Amino acid sequence: MRLKMAKRLLPLLILLLLIIPFYQTHAENGQGDLVLFVPIEDNVERGLASFLERSIKEAREKGVDHIIFEIDTPGGRVDAASDIAKLLQTLDIPNTAFILKQALSAGSYIALNADNIYMKPTATMGASGVITADGNAADKKAQSAWIAEMTAAAEHNGRDPLYAQAMADASIHLPEYRAHEGEFLTLRPNEAVEVGYAEGIPEDRTELLTMLNLQNAQIQEIEPTLAEQIARFITDPVVVPILLSIASLGFIVELYSPGFGLPGSMGLMSLILFFYGHMIAGLAGFESIILLVLGIICIVLEFFVPGGILGFVGIGAILASLFMASADVGHMAMSVGIALIVSIIASVILFKTIGMEKGLFRHIILSEATTTEKGFVSTVNRLELIGMIGTTLTPLRPAGTAEFEDERLDVVTEGGYVQAGKSVKIVKVEGSRIVVRELSS
Repeated sequence: MRLKMAKRLLPLLILLLLIIPFYQTHAENGQGDLVLFVPIEDNVERGLASFLERSIKEAREKGVDHIIFEIDTPGGRVDAASDIAKLLQTLDIPNTAFILKQALSAGSYIALNADNIYMKPTATMGASGVITADGNAADKKAQSAWIAEMTAAAEHNGRDPLYAQAMADASIHLPEYRAHEGEFLTLRPNEAVEVGYAEGIPEDRTELLTMLNLQNAQIQEIEPTLAEQIARFITDPVVVPILLSIASLGFIVELYSPGFGLPGSMGLMSLILFFYGHMIAGLAGFESIILLVLGIICIVLEFFVPGGILGFVGIGAILASLFMASADVGHMAMSVGIALIVSIIASVILFKTIGMEKGLFRHIILSEATTTEKGFVSTVNRLELIGMIGTTLTPLRPAGTAEFEDERLDVVTEGGYVQAGKSVKIVKVEGSRIVVRELSS
């Protein structure tokens, strides 16, 4: 009985022994049932890092077998690229960078951190020098750190670091690849394959999946949500100073406008968008929002409480909230500076064209004048006294008292000394000041 049972189980055991090696090879090659395509497009900023973090988290939850990052970017922020690189370096799912058109600057650094790199026939990769926000080359310290990161990324996946260094260091000459003196290396697909920086040149997704031995896999795509798209747009280094300038301009114009209207609404909306986008990107926390609200409250109270202290505290709180929501203090300082210049220019123009008779200023600035025409008189200007002659009752040194037609008046000389009992003549009346001159004997 046992012998018969063993004969029946023997074919099953043999079949299992044949399947297990195939399954192991299948898993080691990264071939699976589910492939996720993730776009890396436009500028590299912190919003993109947040989106990729979510994408990788969802890939793990779904049991994705392979992630393909479709790259088409001119580059962007170094700090955002570093965050993305850390995500790829710790990624336990086989992954591929598929360069659709360009992977320049920070984009090439992201691609180098992927397990595999494939490029479309018209794609390029490289030109990875560090450029500051004003368009100039970064200082030597920043360049050295960036070159080291590019080198580490290449070595991480067994690639020759020389070409990564040439992408970030214009002093490295590789004339055969058009990297002459002062030029960063940019590789074409054939060149990238030649130097080991790309595994193949597929025409499209279908050919890429075939090259990866994933032609039978199920395909899924992931796209940024509306909130993530807003965050990516708002955290762009170009957009931040524009938003802050609109906010400052809106509030300045609102001071010269009656009621709370469109300018103030635009300013408020700009601030809300700024903090909303930075919160989605993981840059701003609730402490930044609290500081902003406290700052606004202090500035509003300043209009009703004299002293000026609340105004300075409010401005400081708002600036602190902006810097707390920023990943780059230098860029935020530049953005605040631009917004400040816009505010000053707008204030000067509005003051000259509108003045302070309208808007909020009309409630906090005294504009009434106590003029004689309106019946306000501080002192009686007795011009009828001019020419009258009297006698000094006290010495004038130069002030004293004199009598004019039985009326005692406080008088002052033109600067000289006059003894008591002398004849004087009133020559000038300026409010309460009566000027006299001594008459010759």
